[in-house]
Amino acid sequence: MKKIFLALLSSCVLHSSVQAADKIRIGFDGLIASYISLPLGQKRGFLQEEGLQGELIRMSSTVGLATLVTGEIDYYTAIGVGVAAAIRGVPVKIVACYMPGPTATLIARPEFKSVQDLRGKTIGLNVFGSNLEIIARNIFKHFGLNPDKEIKFVAGGPMEARFSSMKQGLIAATLGGPPTDFLGKKMGFVVLARAHELFSFPVTGVVSSDKKIKEKPDEIKRVIKAGIKANRYIRQNRDGTIQVMMEWMKIDKEMATATYDSVGKAFNEDGSLPEDGLRLLIEEAKKATKSSREVASSEVADLSILRDAQRELGIKGR
Repeated sequence: MKKIFLALLSSCVLHSSVQAADKIRIGFDGLIASYISLPLGQKRGFLQEEGLQGELIRMSSTVGLATLVTGEIDYYTAIGVGVAAAIRGVPVKIVACYMPGPTATLIARPEFKSVQDLRGKTIGLNVFGSNLEIIARNIFKHFGLNPDKEIKFVAGGPMEARFSSMKQGLIAATLGGPPTDFLGKKMGFVVLARAHELFSFPVTGVVSSDKKIKEKPDEIKRVIKAGIKANRYIRQNRDGTIQVMMEWMKIDKEMATATYDSVGKAFNEDGSLPEDGLRLLIEEAKKATKSSREVASSEVADLSILRDAQRELGIKGR
């Protein structure tokens, strides 16, 4: 009887702990490595450690921000669209960042040995006006080239088409997210630059509604902590992260390994949102809307809860 009683008691405790978990809905834009922090946090138990039960929902940024404001989802994870929305007056804020730099790589034909060698050459993009074009322009600026005068950009369509154009010598280089660098090398191309090593242009993190920040700061703090724990796991546990990438992104081990090796170090370990990267997002959003007004960082980001989360995790100096 005693064993039965203990079994029933442990079952009740387990049941109550599951029941006690706060259910949250998290929107994300695509099954790509940049968005893996919170899905990995769910799969490896970091959300559960924080008393959270997450439901991950794939949705476009338009739907994601609309449902965030109405409360149909609790968090969205694409930072750039969150910044643009906040500038337009949508009541949302960035509260944490998990990937502060873009994952795109600049891949060129083998005769080009440096970024400067691409002066005067044609670079293939997916479409004009995309994030890829913004990243490309900032890479060239970083290496002292004027992207308006010294580089010719063409819209080359999907990656396969751009690789084909490179093979034919129609374009000198292109850019793409992982595992584009791995696939390009297999075709004999060379990687000239990795954007996340050069500048900050925040990609993913946690976007919350102003209402949620006001009413449930403790829940936000727990989400942020789970993501930071997940990022630490990503950086420290290669094999475990590759396994999650295979399952979540639905890719084979070779692609998952190549993806991890390309972006594993791009995830931060403290959830911080770099000020220079945030300013770049703000300026690009202003260009897109042809706005000339000054936008303060506080209009688009609230990092007070992040600082509390960092203190609880023993992260100093933030």
